[in-house]
Amino acid sequence: MKRSLLVIAIIALYLLHQDFWFWRAAAPVVLGFLPVGLFYHVCYTLVISALMWALVKYAWPSRLEEGRGDRGTGGQGEEDPFAPSPRRPVAPSLDTEEGLDA
Repeated sequence: MKRSLLVIAIIALYLLHQDFWFWRAAAPVVLGFLPVGLFYHVCYTLVISALMWALVKYAWPSRLEEGRGDRGTGGQGEEDPFAPSPRRPVAPSLDTEEGLDA
């Protein structure tokens, strides 16, 4: 049930993104300075952000989270994708000032 509601919400918001009803009209100004089409897209972006939060919260595959948190397993878990990369050796000609003069 939850998954079907999320799919329906995705399809509905996809269709609502094509706002052909505000293409030629800038006359209704919202808050005294904002054209109605821009205001529509601001509201649309807020709703899409809430939908993305709901998708991550309720439809994120749990298999992607398996193995996370196994930091103290002695290397049996996944490597940390955000760990700094090892330092590469610098060429000897660029390591000293003598190499720069040559």
